Amino acid sequence: MELSSTTSLTPPQSHEPAYLENLNDPQREAIEALDGPVLVLAGAGTGKTRVLTTRLAHLLQTGRAYPSQILAVTFTNKAAQEMKERVSALLGGMPVEGWWLGTFHSLAARMLRRHADLVGLSSNFTILDPDDQIRLLKQVMEVSGVDPKKWVPKAMIAMIDRWKDRGLTPEQVGAEDAGELADGKLHLLYAQYQQRLRAINACDFGDLLLHMITILRNPAHADVLGEYHRRFRYIMVDEYQDTNVAQYLWLRLLAQGSQNICCVGDDDQSIYGWRGAEVGNILRFETDFPGAKIIRLEQNYRSTNTILKAAHAVISNNEGRLGKELWSAAGEGEKITVRGLWDGEAEARWVGEEIEQLQRKGRSLNQVAVLVRAGFQTREFEERFIQLGVPYKVIGGPRFYERMEIRDALAYFRVVVQPADDLALERIVNTPKRGIGDATVQTLYAYGRSHGINLHDSILDLTQTDELRPKVKTTLMKLMDDFMRWRSLLDTMKHPELAALVLEESGYMQMWKEDKTPEAPGRLENLKELISGMDQYESLPAFLEHVALVLENQDASGGEYVSVMTLHGAKGLEFEAVFLPGWEEGLFPSQRSMDENGLKGLEEERRLAYVGLTRAKEKAYVSYAANRRMYGSWVNAIPSRFVDELPKEHVELSSDIGLAGSGRSSHWDSSGLAPKVQKRQIHERKVLSESGVIFSRGDRVFHDKFGYGIITNIEGHKLDINFDHSGHKRVMDSFVEKN
Repeated sequence: MELSSTTSLTPPQSHEPAYLENLNDPQREAIEALDGPVLVLAGAGTGKTRVLTTRLAHLLQTGRAYPSQILAVTFTNKAAQEMKERVSALLGGMPVEGWWLGTFHSLAARMLRRHADLVGLSSNFTILDPDDQIRLLKQVMEVSGVDPKKWVPKAMIAMIDRWKDRGLTPEQVGAEDAGELADGKLHLLYAQYQQRLRAINACDFGDLLLHMITILRNPAHADVLGEYHRRFRYIMVDEYQDTNVAQYLWLRLLAQGSQNICCVGDDDQSIYGWRGAEVGNILRFETDFPGAKIIRLEQNYRSTNTILKAAHAVISNNEGRLGKELWSAAGEGEKITVRGLWDGEAEARWVGEEIEQLQRKGRSLNQVAVLVRAGFQTREFEERFIQLGVPYKVIGGPRFYERMEIRDALAYFRVVVQPADDLALERIVNTPKRGIGDATVQTLYAYGRSHGINLHDSILDLTQTDELRPKVKTTLMKLMDDFMRWRSLLDTMKHPELAALVLEESGYMQMWKEDKTPEAPGRLENLKELISGMDQYESLPAFLEHVALVLENQDASGGEYVSVMTLHGAKGLEFEAVFLPGWEEGLFPSQRSMDENGLKGLEEERRLAYVGLTRAKEKAYVSYAANRRMYGSWVNAIPSRFVDELPKEHVELSSDIGLAGSGRSSHWDSSGLAPKVQKRQIHERKVLSESGVIFSRGDRVFHDKFGYGIITNIEGHKLDINFDHSGHKRVMDSFVEKN
């Protein structure tokens, strides 16, 4: 039965309730510490969900609050529903209704419906989805004379969303924040976009929090903030390490009343900085809430001590953490296997063989996962699993050959090989945008049906008549000329080179290079990986036939399967055996992440390594390759610094590198752990550049873009530099001069 505001509070129980049984001491402390600010540092596998749900049940059972007086915030609707069901079960099946439990956006929307008039909206406002956002911004851009063909609206929306995630209204954003976007006018477009939203009585998702922050901050509406201070006696927040600035500001404002805020999270698992999460929110909790109690959950119920000690050794290299060390009663367990291999193909073969061995030992494939740093890595594993007949699923995204950009590229190749492939031609005739609309395509199809010919031949015919508009006709004639020229190269050019030529000359690669959305770099990586994978096939038709067979045999819906996913997608999951391939400098940690975010980016990459290791319950495998085909060319890879950070007493090293008698093998030590020259350079912290300049740790240098800085670390020809005004960056030695 729902508790109402007229129901008397339940008196404290005379005996200990069953839900407090079988808790360890820190878990119990976290549940019973009800008054004042509390930060629960819940390490991986330490029973965080149990603590959250039991704490909620305890608040209700002890009569501290009615359901409507508790604000409980989660990151997903699924987590909110699970929490609701578990609390109800702990209270003997009593339905718990009327409380404020949900995601940040759903709770903010509930509030905003009540106060919409204070920000110029009506309570029945519409919440726009991403497609509607882009359409609305296009209208604003056209009115303002900003060309949507030059400036991609999706990229503009992404930047506006980032501003909103940081709690910034149009008045708080200036030209310097807009950079070159929309010719430096994006901050003005932001203001006009917000005006347009109000005119149509609509919000986007970012507005839900931003509008409420605006209302709660406004002294003229102090009564609204006061109302929520009186209402919410207790506030609880899950996954606090993943909050962005706007979410943080909203919580801070609401918690100013009772100060009874309990945040649960793990600073070592903050891995979403790329989408606005600020690990600093959890790191400064004690500063934000003086006198806060910090409770560490360190007993892990998932992994062996070997895995936990290895993960701890890696994460301990981060400076930005509050500190804790997980332990388990499950025993030491097997050592972590660290394997060096010659290239990515050999790595995929080795992983496949190890998984087959696990199968022979009776291990369920459902308890095996391959966790990659970048999406393009999945291709080689998918190919290998298909060859071996090992069922698998790509979790959290499409399989490699099912990705949009891959299907587009394959459509181009199919038309080159087979001009009569209407479906392929229709897919890419206006991709990238060429001004070929649906009406033109329908005209072409109608002509083809009436004459009994395919789409390709219809284009050839109609471009010789006046039935199509001159501009459309010219565009189609050029496209057909391109296809004929590419087709003429099938027998004379290597097919990977031809594939690269097609994607470049068609403008398809350029389209993604100019796209400023967060997904674009990954799509480019996938396209380059597609081209890299063609080498092992004798021709473009042979490759396309292989892909068709792969797509035909990709049903792993029934029975057991290996899970393949990115490290980001694996957070919150667990498996008995986990494979962690591609632990190489530049790939993991990601060079792009370090270049863009310096030390902050490196520390987030290290947290990703920690997350990957702690997904494993019994066995973890780490692998790296000496050579990696990346972005269409071979690179000599070196093991990730994270490999060196693994404690040697908890790993088993083995390597195929250096055993084949190749000239390259002389660069590797006998263990295959790292190149000899690399170890010497790391030890001496010096490097001789191609120009003959010797750089040493501590040298002051100058970079054309970043200015002056101090070298803090040297690895090969890569320098970690703390720049005076740009922070930590990693750059090649050839781009800096000694001061």
